[in-house]
Amino acid sequence: MEHHTATRIAAPPAPALRRYVGSYIGFDLRGFPAGVHCGPPGRMLTAVISLSDPLEVAAGVDDGSPLTRFDSLAGGLMCRSVAIHHDGRQHGVQVSLTPLGARAIYGMPAAALTHQLIPLEELLGALGLELVDRLRAAQTWAARFALLDELFLRAVARGAGGDGVPRVRPEVAEGWRRLVAARGRLPVGAVAAELGWSRRYLTDRFRGEVGLSPKTFARVLRFEHAHELATARDPLPWAELASVCGYADQAHLVRDWREFTGRTPTAWRRGELLLGTG
Repeated sequence: MEHHTATRIAAPPAPALRRYVGSYIGFDLRGFPAGVHCGPPGRMLTAVISLSDPLEVAAGVDDGSPLTRFDSLAGGLMCRSVAIHHDGRQHGVQVSLTPLGARAIYGMPAAALTHQLIPLEELLGALGLELVDRLRAAQTWAARFALLDELFLRAVARGAGGDGVPRVRPEVAEGWRRLVAARGRLPVGAVAAELGWSRRYLTDRFRGEVGLSPKTFARVLRFEHAHELATARDPLPWAELASVCGYADQAHLVRDWREFTGRTPTAWRRGELLLGTG
């Protein structure tokens, strides 16, 4: 295999942003064979800003979804992987937002973005254009992460002026937090009871804010946990991994994996060229 280099640098956001932003990840991957990177569903909304060529992204893997080119993109919560086509080079910054962050930074509920990929500047306007330009001009990862803090803090301040954007119901935020903490292994009825709501009421309010029902979101969380373990340098056997992540058996894991990625676990691992680069 030809020589390749892989840089991935993670940084936390400024303390004032941590309710809204999970992390920043800078990546610079070079010299890999051309291929398709599978961007899996997870608990966070994702934004990606390319620092080189436009991103070529399809809203599904191996399903004929059309390719769209983005200098920067923002995605809502997904129930299937997105396909990122690359020529062996990927250079950019990935930002993870909580559902609270969608309202604070984009000025809209996360539910408005579910299953969508949208140019970031379409959501942030002039601030989004400034963000892309200044990130590309910056010369170090530290400078880029500081820029993200600066511009996202401006976005939050812009939306904090009583402009009619409703706040997230605290019960919905708490339900999200509890499901995330349990990695999807907490029954939705138990979450609703702890919040003092009926299951139906929680489901309606949660879907209206987050974009997925609590039950579907819990499935995404279990898959996300399994995906994290499967990308480890020395992954568990699939049957053991299924048990650790709360699946009834390996067949249950395989069904969910195929639904969320478009591939069986073994086909996914065989096709994912960038595994082990983190």
